[in-house]
Amino acid sequence: MAGSIIIIGAGIAGLSAGCYGRMNGYDTRIFELHDKPGGLCTGWKRKDYNIDGCIHWLVGTNPGSNFNRIWRELGALRGKEIIDHDEFFHFEGTGGKTFVMYTDVDRLERHMKELAPEDADVIEEFTGAIRALSRVDMPLPKPREVSSPLDGLKMLPKMLPIMRPMMKYRKTSMESFAQRFTDPFLHEVFTNVFNLPDFPLLGLLFTLAWLNNRDAGYPVGGSLEFSRAIENRYLNLGGQIDYKSRVERILVERDRALGVRLADGSEHRADVVVSAADGHATIFDMLEGKYVDDKIRKRYDTMPIFEPLVQVAVGVADDFAGAPHSLSFPLPSPIIVAGEERERIDVVNQSFDPTLAPEGKCVLVSTFMSNYPYWEKLYEDREAYEEEKQRIADAVVTAYEGRFPNLRGKVEMVDVATPITYKRYTNNWQGSFEGWLLTTGNMREGMIKGMDMTLPGLQGFYMIGQWVKPGGGLPPAAQSGREVMQIICHRDRRPFTTTEP
Repeated sequence: MAGSIIIIGAGIAGLSAGCYGRMNGYDTRIFELHDKPGGLCTGWKRKDYNIDGCIHWLVGTNPGSNFNRIWRELGALRGKEIIDHDEFFHFEGTGGKTFVMYTDVDRLERHMKELAPEDADVIEEFTGAIRALSRVDMPLPKPREVSSPLDGLKMLPKMLPIMRPMMKYRKTSMESFAQRFTDPFLHEVFTNVFNLPDFPLLGLLFTLAWLNNRDAGYPVGGSLEFSRAIENRYLNLGGQIDYKSRVERILVERDRALGVRLADGSEHRADVVVSAADGHATIFDMLEGKYVDDKIRKRYDTMPIFEPLVQVAVGVADDFAGAPHSLSFPLPSPIIVAGEERERIDVVNQSFDPTLAPEGKCVLVSTFMSNYPYWEKLYEDREAYEEEKQRIADAVVTAYEGRFPNLRGKVEMVDVATPITYKRYTNNWQGSFEGWLLTTGNMREGMIKGMDMTLPGLQGFYMIGQWVKPGGGLPPAAQSGREVMQIICHRDRRPFTTTEP
């Protein structure tokens, strides 16, 4: 019976595993390379401004939803105000029109029909799919490692209502669906919503269904405070976290994981090792690539990942309270980021969270998906690297001033995070912020299925987090921490139990 568990990484997955481990009587110890919890779910301070690096909306914020149970068990939202926006985003087209992606599906349908009455059939099909997905509160299934055929049968009636839209749209990309609009403006909107290659329409449909159900709100306080709430829950359960403790090797004897060796040379042993760290670093560095098969090699060789981000945060002496909280607008002249021209810019106006800036002020944030090799090469010349960051910062501020003339003279802070920043602080492979990219292509090939928490030939070891949950995000990370403890309890013949603070 496993009694002690070492967890690598204090991101949301690692903290979740630690909490559920303690709830079930295991001695757990987390080793984290950074000096704070959360991994990618983090924030940092510049001058008087708090810069949020993660949460825009969070699935499971509706107290009546099934997933909210996990956040309650982890203490993540306890005492937090949740903001449910009436609008997902504003999109300003090149021709001067504005589209508002309302979170209420009825209001959205009316708005779309006003813009393009000739596309009523396509619009009704789109909003009808959102309504169908909205009618189902996704259950919390057991992990397949502990599920029986009876469990599957019990789930079937709950899943049937969404099977039709899922089967219909799982191979439909955003780009191909955009082609169905005869109205050129709606075509422009749907082509640019996510701007990801071959991204499934289902991704947008599920997002809008959660928003319609008021189950994808924003917790005031932002990402770092959200992570600290789970850290506090873990520590109150009696868990231990060692910060600034980089794991260099997973100790293995006779094909069984027995502990970890840290960068300082110290070794720590446990009955089970759970890695909530970067998948590539875990498999190919900490385990030296000794426990892989063709499926794992193919995934890391060919499966696309979410490209890393360049994030520009601008602190301004203006509350911007009347501006949209999320806006996409065309640029009069392109911004060059990592050698690529960007003809649009997306801005998140964080004035809705008073904890992120002094009173009467706010933070505006723009992100650009970028090219990791470009930044890796540039970082070799630190002066050139800093110059490029400054150039991008200046271009973003100029774009803001063009769109918001009253911003001129009010910029008090500019912060630029690059893919190198993400790599340095989280060690995520190529700086990716959300792991495996969902595409209709890898859905067809089945590459998003069968991501085991174990590695072939290695005992006493599990992997959790975004590298075993395609599509990434905080809810799947937290869920994977819960599921791995269900698996460990099952193998130890212990009942899996949970509590709420």
